[in-house]
Amino acid sequence: MSNNSLLTLGILAVLFSQFLSALADNALIFAAIGMLHVHLSPGWQIPLLQVGFVITFIILSPFVGPFSDAWPKGQILLFSNIIKLIGTLAMLLGLNPLLAYMLVGVGASPYSPAKYGILSELVSAENLVKANGLLEGTTIVAVLLGAVLGGKLVDASLTATLIIICLCYLFAAGANMLIPRISVRHTLKKISIAILVRDFWVAITLLFRNNDACFSLIGTSVFWGTASTLRMLMVAWVPVSLGITDLSMPANLNGIVAIGIAIGAILASFFVSLKSVNRVLPAGILIGIVIIIFANVMNLYVAILLMVIVGTLGGFYLIPLNALLQECGNESVGSGHAVAVQSFVENCVMFVLIGLYTLMNKAGIPVVQSATIFGGTILSVIILLAMFRMNSYANRLE
Repeated sequence: MSNNSLLTLGILAVLFSQFLSALADNALIFAAIGMLHVHLSPGWQIPLLQVGFVITFIILSPFVGPFSDAWPKGQILLFSNIIKLIGTLAMLLGLNPLLAYMLVGVGASPYSPAKYGILSELVSAENLVKANGLLEGTTIVAVLLGAVLGGKLVDASLTATLIIICLCYLFAAGANMLIPRISVRHTLKKISIAILVRDFWVAITLLFRNNDACFSLIGTSVFWGTASTLRMLMVAWVPVSLGITDLSMPANLNGIVAIGIAIGAILASFFVSLKSVNRVLPAGILIGIVIIIFANVMNLYVAILLMVIVGTLGGFYLIPLNALLQECGNESVGSGHAVAVQSFVENCVMFVLIGLYTLMNKAGIPVVQSATIFGGTILSVIILLAMFRMNSYANRLE
C-alpha cells in the first residue's frame, strides 16, 4: 500500500539496490567491450552487445510484467540481480561476451518493471514524481560512477573489473532482501505462455488507446533508444573526432550525460507535475538538435558541455513521462504490466536505432555522418510526437 512518507525503509532499500545494480550494469558494458578487444573482434560487433541485450528484453517482455505484478517486487529484484551475477561470472570464466551479456539481459528484463512498479506501491500518488526523481537521481549517480570507473578499471585490469562488478550485484541482492513484502493485486490464476502473450497484447492495446500512456510510451522509448545508441556510437566517435583512443574517454562522456540527467531530474521534480507534463516537449525537441551539433564538434570541452546539455534536457524530459505511465498503469493494467510494455516498446526502438547504427558502421559510413543522421532522426521523431500530443490535447479541451 502507498505511504504518505517518502523516505521509508522500503524506498531506501530500493534506492541502495538500484545504485549498486546500475553501477555494475554501466561498468559491465565497458568490460564487455574490453573483452571484445581482447578477442580482437571487429568493431561492428560492439553495438551487437547492446542488440543481444535488447533482444532478451523484447522476447521476455510479455512475461516479466505479469510476474512482476503477481509476486512481491522485492523478490523479483533479488532474482534479477542473481541472474546478472551469474552472467558476469560466466564472462569472467571465459564465455563469449556477446552470450554472457545476453544472459545479463535475461536478469535485467524483469528488473525494470519491478523497480518502477514498486514505487507506486511504496509511496502515494502525490509523491510519485518525487520518488521517480530520487530513483532516477540515484540511477544517474550510479551510471556516472559505473561508466567512469568501468572505463578506467578495464584499462587497468579486466579481471579485477569483473570481480568488482560481481560484488556489486551480490550486495544489491542483499539489499533487495530488506524490501518489505507487499500483497499483490494481480495474481496469476494460471501459468500459460499463450495466456500471458494474449494478456500482454491486451495491456499494449489498452495503454496505446490511452492518450497519456501512448504519449509516455513513445516519448520514453525515443529517449532510451537515443541514449543506448549514443553510448555505442561514442566508442567510435571519440577516436575520430577527439583523437583519444582509450575506453576511459567514451566512458567519461557517458558519465557526463548522467550528470546532466541528474540536473534535469531535479528540475523536473520542481517544475513539472502530472498535470503540466506537456512542459517536457521543448526539451525533447532540443535533444535532437544538440546531438546534431555534438556530432560535428572536434573540441573536448565543447563536447563535454554539449553532453551535459543533452543529459539535462533528457532528465527533464524523462522523469515526468515515467511518472505519467506509472499512474496510468496503476489505474488500469497494473504498474508492472505498464512498465513491461514500456520496456518492450523501448527495446524495440533501441533495436531499430542500434541496428541502424550497426548497419551504418558495417557499411563504412563515417561516424560523424552516422551521428548527424542519428540526431536528425531523433529530432524528426520527437517533433512528430509533440505535434501528436498537442493535437490530442487540443481535442480534449474542445
